[in-house]
Amino acid sequence: MNNKIKLAVAGAVLSAASVANAGIIIPAGDWTLDVNGNVNAFATWSSTDKHGSGVTAANGAIAQQDDVTGEDNSQEINTGLLPAWLGFTGTTRQNDVDVSFTISFQPNVSDNGVAGDDLTPKNRQAFVTFGDKSWGTVKLGKDLGIFAGQAILNDMTLLGVGAGTSGISGQKTSLGGIGTGYIYPAWKGQISYTTPNMNGFQATIGITNPNQNDVATARTTETNDTELYQDRFGIEGQLMYSWTGDVSGKVWVSGASYDITSDASAQGNATTSGDLDSYTADVYDIGAAVNVGNLGLVGYYYNGDGVGTTTMGTLGAYADTANLKMKKRDSDGGYVQATYVIPTGTKLGVAYGVSNLDHASGVAEATLVEKNERWTVGAYHPLTKHLNLVAEYNDVESEAQTSSNGQDSRTFSLGAILFF
Repeated sequence: MNNKIKLAVAGAVLSAASVANAGIIIPAGDWTLDVNGNVNAFATWSSTDKHGSGVTAANGAIAQQDDVTGEDNSQEINTGLLPAWLGFTGTTRQNDVDVSFTISFQPNVSDNGVAGDDLTPKNRQAFVTFGDKSWGTVKLGKDLGIFAGQAILNDMTLLGVGAGTSGISGQKTSLGGIGTGYIYPAWKGQISYTTPNMNGFQATIGITNPNQNDVATARTTETNDTELYQDRFGIEGQLMYSWTGDVSGKVWVSGASYDITSDASAQGNATTSGDLDSYTADVYDIGAAVNVGNLGLVGYYYNGDGVGTTTMGTLGAYADTANLKMKKRDSDGGYVQATYVIPTGTKLGVAYGVSNLDHASGVAEATLVEKNERWTVGAYHPLTKHLNLVAEYNDVESEAQTSSNGQDSRTFSLGAILFF
């Protein structure tokens, strides 16, 4: 995407108030209020093929499921990876300290209810920051997670749909590249510190809220349910180096660690009379984004132990209820992406992403997903400075640990996204 669109995306997702990516600026006494966001909507057409018994969403499949009537073809109108967004950021400088607050709301553009207003809007941001360029910035509140944040911000499907429309009209958002190249960073209560920019180097470290299901999955085995809980603050951090010039870009590494405890009885698991052992879930990633003229390249890789796939902790462990043990599953994946802006201003892009999940040691898990794989081809045209027309084709394949079981879906989408 070009620099203006990059700034608009960053503003819509992170509401980072500055002159460069400002929305609607309103002076208000000691404060400056920035009203910003986006509205987007897409028509999508999807079809699904299965081989063997397929692999279900409960067992980790990302490829399109049948629609609610059981048909393998579906159409829908929905937002893309980004929800519609309305954000408010206020900034001021007092006592030599930069102070800022951000609150945002994410309404729906479609709904599957009979009256069309059943879905509850999202509330993804409510945080305050304070600091100074000489000593750094402290953030307190709910915002995008630190680990894998750069993975989603550099995903070209942030302007479009990507994977995961699930065959149901009126979803809140699609998945983009989540689960087919990176783990969702999610929106987390956090307290974090970011260093000053030191000749391109910058570091962030933070603790995140131990949400009951933030690192959980209700389904951890083929046959039994076990609820998982965080029992301490999550720890997330990132190191990044960025540079400018004829060849500009950034490289980064980030990581996260969580302690997980289990409660087999919470889900009515009748096969055990006690809780299973706790474990630590760890994950790291490394990525780079480079721009040379009109050409943009992104490469990203992650590797985790006990963190599962798609969302943090989903299918991250197997519940061996007979021995009161949790057996962690290894996972890894990544994506590569190339974009090029042609003379009309249209950005053309192609991306490949994959997320792999190993079965637990010594356990045969035939219907557990082994791989979610995605190819995306997209065209993103800036009709005006703020309005972009988008066309995407996504091919997603989900394959089970037994390779005879799997499914493939193809989705074509047309729509637009407006930033302000």
